[in-house]
Amino acid sequence: MYRPILKLPKTRSEKIWDYIGGSIFILSIFYIILAWGKLPDEIPGHFNGLGEVDRWGAKIELFILPFIGLFLWIVMGLLEKAPHMHNYPTRLNESNVKAFYLNSRKILNQVKNICLILFAFISFQMVRIGLGEVNSLGRWFLPIVLIGVFIPIIKGFITSYKIK
Repeated sequence: MYRPILKLPKTRSEKIWDYIGGSIFILSIFYIILAWGKLPDEIPGHFNGLGEVDRWGAKIELFILPFIGLFLWIVMGLLEKAPHMHNYPTRLNESNVKAFYLNSRKILNQVKNICLILFAFISFQMVRIGLGEVNSLGRWFLPIVLIGVFIPIIKGFITSYKIK
């Protein structure tokens, strides 16, 4: 199976996605730290499909999503650097390998950064709910999450299908 190791520089769109996703994620951590002293002992720990709180937990749980996000950022960042390890159709060859690698890497980059943005939003809302500013994530949260995660994947598959 043809899987050369290529050094392909990040595209402009990947750099933009990394900047936006990373910035929003870091800002959410600062927001948690700044709001920490004002938070009650219990904050939302889990949400149902409608975005309503269905479990309350200790405020230390606010750091679970940032830790998961950091882990995700590291692992998916490493996978972005190794597109030769991704899954490709059998038509992968010398003439199209660069296009397949870039497409696969872009999908992974977008999904990684969308996850960071979603984790940041959830963390932000957990703080706001804890402070009594809002009472849920909103009923549109789950559909937006599903659309946000699957659009880059579907778009990537379509692009992959068009690669000759």
